[in-house]
Amino acid sequence: MNFSNGRIIAQEDGKITMYEDCLGDDEARSLMTTLLASMNWQQHWVTVFGKSHPQPRLTAFCAAEPLAYRYSGLLLRASPWPSYLSALVEELNGALGTQWNSCLLNRYRDGRDAMGWHADDEPELGPDPDVGILSLGATRRFALHHKPSGLRTRLLLPSGSLLLMRAPCQRFWRHALPRMVSSGPRISLTFRPMMAPGSHTT
Repeated sequence: MNFSNGRIIAQEDGKITMYEDCLGDDEARSLMTTLLASMNWQQHWVTVFGKSHPQPRLTAFCAAEPLAYRYSGLLLRASPWPSYLSALVEELNGALGTQWNSCLLNRYRDGRDAMGWHADDEPELGPDPDVGILSLGATRRFALHHKPSGLRTRLLLPSGSLLLMRAPCQRFWRHALPRMVSSGPRISLTFRPMMAPGSHTT
């Protein structure tokens, strides 16, 4: 992994850094091929503003221990992560000083699959989580919105890149992955620190 050329995207109310070539091309392609074949990909129905609809992407959730993640009326129970993901997370934690113990994977089948505006601020993640997004496959546009100022910005997430959102970003920033019709398949691995059930208040 390469962390030598991080580019700072924002520093107000949390630091956002892009590592554009965290993984090399061959390593990124190999990891994507493995994930496509080995993950238990599912399309869930979620509830947003009182209405249920299928997520416009496929997901898989795995972790180092039996954890549960609840968002948009959906409850995901973690599968044990495979050894190659455990090694990847261990290397990331060692290099970045993070404490990630879970990974929510999103599979965007084409540019019509997307992610709406949100913050990763669920109670299971604790008050101020560091969040990382490792991108594989097609390059996609990623949108950021700074809530206090209203500032909006977009950047490209190429294959092999890692976007690191340091605390307290999730309190002050929202993010989204808009549709990009001409885009091909993409997988994002979103790393988070997650608390065990019963260790937080709701």
